[in-house]
Amino acid sequence: MPVPSKCDVFAMKTIAVIGGGAAGFFAAIHCAETAPQHRVIILEKSSHLLAKVRISGGGRCNVTHACFDARELSKRYPRGGRALIGPFTRFQPRDTVAWFEHCGVMLKTEPDGRVFPITDSSETIAQCLEQAALAAGVQVRTKCGVERIATCARGFDLALGNGESLACDALLIASGGCRTSSAGELIAALGHKIEPPVPSLFTFHIESEWLRELPGISVDPVEAGIPGTKLRERGPLLVTHTGVSGPAILRLSAWGARELHECGYEFPLRIAWLPDVTEQQLLTEFQQRRTAMPTRQLVNAPVAKLPVRLWEKLIAASGIASDARWNTLTRDGAHALARMLCRTEFAVRGKSLNKEEFVTCGGVSLREVDFKTMQSRIQPRLYFAGEVLDIDGITGGFNFQSAWTTGWIAGQHIAQTL
Repeated sequence: MPVPSKCDVFAMKTIAVIGGGAAGFFAAIHCAETAPQHRVIILEKSSHLLAKVRISGGGRCNVTHACFDARELSKRYPRGGRALIGPFTRFQPRDTVAWFEHCGVMLKTEPDGRVFPITDSSETIAQCLEQAALAAGVQVRTKCGVERIATCARGFDLALGNGESLACDALLIASGGCRTSSAGELIAALGHKIEPPVPSLFTFHIESEWLRELPGISVDPVEAGIPGTKLRERGPLLVTHTGVSGPAILRLSAWGARELHECGYEFPLRIAWLPDVTEQQLLTEFQQRRTAMPTRQLVNAPVAKLPVRLWEKLIAASGIASDARWNTLTRDGAHALARMLCRTEFAVRGKSLNKEEFVTCGGVSLREVDFKTMQSRIQPRLYFAGEVLDIDGITGGFNFQSAWTTGWIAGQHIAQTL
């Protein structure tokens, strides 16, 4: 390897990236590829790189979503959608797919629009990013947290957890959601406002005994809503040992993240098990069954495609005997069952994370960031990307897409301006 001249050494800049996740890696790769004369270093506090990539999508990694219109894509972000419209015109899901396929990772699109590697393994994505970083000359340091950030004539001086210090010409913070006070304090010390972080994408705890006897039951679609609010979502629902989950619930939790936090995660939940059917239509259907199958037991004849076990519980919750037949169903019983199918109400008492995935809303105030460059409007040569910003998407690959987009823009701009 040739020895660099004094001019080469003098021209070399150091770019530090705090955070070894999706946004940090993507930014570092594109910065190093665009400006190979500079030194790009990823500083990861833990011993594990790309941890969220490895656990996302149940270990399959939902890389992005097949939505290719910037404005339509932006509607999938409860916070940050408007700010992302411009960035999505520059780097969007089509570009994400093209980049991974250029790196040899073939992707597939599922019927609901989610995009996964054809291997169905998140390791495929993690290894791709690690290999691309290695090929681009990115230096990666684990167990290397940043304890303090100070500005200096060169740019920034970082005090590392191992006692070392590192001077850099540009700094990208891609440390993920500000879930600890220390993470926010580092950024606040540089003059930035941190919007309070609260959980997004979580499941609901429900203490209903009959519902908890149905773990594993799924219904698609349902309409889930929170009475007294505008929060409504339609999609698949999954009954768990502790309550309900599934895309409809996770999207509801994302859009209502702050409202639900403020009420202490105790609120009413209304479920329409047959969202395309009205109560009157159900009453008409019941009357037809009274004529067509008078002696058949209700429990043996579910309406629509409801799971049998759920149908049985809904009958019992409506106050109807388990051995009731269609010709013995009373008018009050029919109305009670129709109401139950159209608007079952539960009391939510708490939440759980969506598996091991943890998404937060909150983070660096978007007003303080230039989304054309991802550079701070307060501190020159300071950049942000990924979930450290007050951006969060609903489930379906949208959080990763914002990480790829903001990381790409930051990496490109740093490389082109230093």
